[in-house]
Amino acid sequence: MRAVGHRVGPYEEFEAFVAGAAGRLLHVAVLLTGEPEPARRLLAGALARTYANWRRLRGDDPYDFTRQELCGAFARTGRRHHGGAGILARLSPLERVVLVLRVYEGVAEGVTAAQLGLPAERVRVLCDRAVAAMRARETA
Repeated sequence: MRAVGHRVGPYEEFEAFVAGAAGRLLHVAVLLTGEPEPARRLLAGALARTYANWRRLRGDDPYDFTRQELCGAFARTGRRHHGGAGILARLSPLERVVLVLRVYEGVAEGVTAAQLGLPAERVRVLCDRAVAAMRARETA
């Protein structure tokens, strides 16, 4: 039990964030990579970058920052590790990122575009193509 007046430090704040968000973030990472071990490595890197920026994140949502780091790292390295297993295995790394952000995470098209440094129209096309590929997979 904490003493009255005990102030929570940045480490404890970060620890509480990880305890609450790690499961959902790991699910995002597994959707992207298709495999648990690469997903854990991807998430560990994103969480390390979040912790390194923790003080700067005051007032911002650390979940959004971590998810952006996670997706950005996958988009940059996914081409090297393309493939994997899972339902999204047929999609390109960028299609996976867009689909996960837009459909699974419910991130607005404009926000997704800004986070990925793409025009909103490109995000729309990528999402439409990914959804069509998933639908075609269901009927095959």
